[in-house]
Amino acid sequence: MGLFSRLFRKRSELASNEQLPVVHIPDSDERMNWAIEKARATVHHFQDSLSEPTPEQQYFSVKVLIDDGTNREHIWLTTPSFDDEGNLYGEVGNKPVYVNSVNINQRIGIDPQFITDWMIIENGRLIGGYTIRAIREGLPEHEVADFDRQVGLYIDEGVDYFAHDFTTPEGAILCLEDAYDEQDIEKALSCKNFNEEAKLLLKKMNDRFNSPEIVEATAEVLRLSFIKNLEEKGFPVFHNLLRAFPARTKITENLYLITEYCIFPDGGKSRQQLYTFRDEDGWKVLNVAE
Repeated sequence: MGLFSRLFRKRSELASNEQLPVVHIPDSDERMNWAIEKARATVHHFQDSLSEPTPEQQYFSVKVLIDDGTNREHIWLTTPSFDDEGNLYGEVGNKPVYVNSVNINQRIGIDPQFITDWMIIENGRLIGGYTIRAIREGLPEHEVADFDRQVGLYIDEGVDYFAHDFTTPEGAILCLEDAYDEQDIEKALSCKNFNEEAKLLLKKMNDRFNSPEIVEATAEVLRLSFIKNLEEKGFPVFHNLLRAFPARTKITENLYLITEYCIFPDGGKSRQQLYTFRDEDGWKVLNVAE
């Protein structure tokens, strides 16, 4: 069997005692840590889909971190469910390698804070599965096609389901794009931080004279230019696009560069990178990276 083939078999087949090969990823792996963070930030979509699945959604599974006091292991649970308090339940989908506190096929309950990934199979296409994607992205290019054959699923950039709010950089970008769709300039302005955008611009220009006065003046120019551009060129349209955020690059604790893919109804796509900054009101969008 391939690396993840057995993961996607029917529930009755998952009772086999045969074991999935284990992929060891160090805790310091940035790609995997980002995958886990993204899974946790978007698990609300998994829960909503699980409560009202569509005919196209054939399979649900969730990965959790199990700690037995000595060892830790990330394990997929099948037939997941949530109770009214939000606690997660599911059957251990493969024989644990490192932990001794749970067994294959055992139904367990666990606090949702220990969720590290989720996945839905929708018409043969992987939704979520961020840690699977992280492993795939870390492979040499010549091994990707074989990995895809072993998994047996269509894996594209994905569609991410971040909440449209200012708690994440991606959510802030979605809020700005909502404002564009609503053609609401004031709402769009509330998604921006022109002072930090000015500082970033002046730094790129190697401007030594970036005093508070210069930053403030530059920020006002950027704000007025932003408004003028929307008034003269119109608002970009995002309401009919799917959005994916495959990469997040940390510049500082409060400054991230976000990669966004916009996927069009005809299958075409565009890519952009945007700087985001966390201020006292949450994450805000700065300028597009050149």
